[in-house]
Amino acid sequence: MARPHKNLKTSQARMTGMRVFATAVLMALVFPVSAQQGTETVEALTVTVGANHAPPYRIIEGGEPTGLYVDIFQEIADRLGWKVHYREAPFRRVLRMVQQGEVDVMLGPLETAERTELMEFVAPAFPPERRLFFYLNAENRIERYADLYGRAIGILEGASYFSRFDTDDKLLKEPAPRYENLMLMMQKGRVDVVIAPELVGLYAVEKLGLDVKVSPFFVPGERSYIAVAKNSPVLKYADDIRAALKLIELEGIHEDLVLKYMDRFAE
Repeated sequence: MARPHKNLKTSQARMTGMRVFATAVLMALVFPVSAQQGTETVEALTVTVGANHAPPYRIIEGGEPTGLYVDIFQEIADRLGWKVHYREAPFRRVLRMVQQGEVDVMLGPLETAERTELMEFVAPAFPPERRLFFYLNAENRIERYADLYGRAIGILEGASYFSRFDTDDKLLKEPAPRYENLMLMMQKGRVDVVIAPELVGLYAVEKLGLDVKVSPFFVPGERSYIAVAKNSPVLKYADDIRAALKLIELEGIHEDLVLKYMDRFAE
C-alpha cells in the first residue's frame, strides 16, 4: 500500500527548516554580533514613548497600553530586550516633549520637513490609511476638495493630513486634542466636517454612538513611522529597530497584528 503522507511530511519539514534558516541568516545580516543575545541589545534600555490616546492605534488609557502601533512596537522592543514606558499627552504636547528631551520615541507620526528637525524617521512600521471626511448633515457632504471651502473643519491639534490641506490657509480649521472631541463638536454644530484617519475616525464614531456619515471624497494615506528624537540615546539603535521590524515581518507577526485591528474596527 502506498504511503502518500511521507513526501508531504518531508516537504513540510524542509519548508520549516528553510524558514528557520532564512530567519537566522537575516538576523546575522542585520544585527551586529554584539547585539545578538536573542536579538537583544547590549544595553537593557528603558525607552520612553510619548503617545496621544488615539484608538485603535494607541490605546493608552484604562490599563496596559495597547493598540496596533503599541503592539507592533512592543514586538520590536521584546526582540531588543527593551522595557517601554508610555507618557500620554495630546499630540501637540508630545511633539513639544520630543523637542525638550522628555521622550525618546513617537509611534505613527507622518514625516514632514518641520518634524525631521526634531526626529529621525527610522522605520515606516505602520500601514497607510485613508484620510476621511465625516459629516452629519447632507449639505456638508464632501465630494471634491473644493467643497471644503466655507465649511468649519475639525482637525486634531498638531496633526498632519496631506500637504495641500495642511498648507491651505483659506480653509477654516478648528482644532481639538482628540477625535472624540471633534465628533462631539460636530454634533453640537461647532464644526461641519471632521477629517480623520479611517480607523481612528470609525472608532470614535462607534464609541460615541453617533449617526455620522463618510463623504465620498477621501485622500490616500501614507505610511507612518517609528520616529526617534534626535536628542535621544535611543537614536544609535536605529539600525536595530529596523532589523527587529524586518524580523517580525518575516515571522508574519506584523501582518497578523494589522489584520487583527483592521478586522476589529473597520466596517
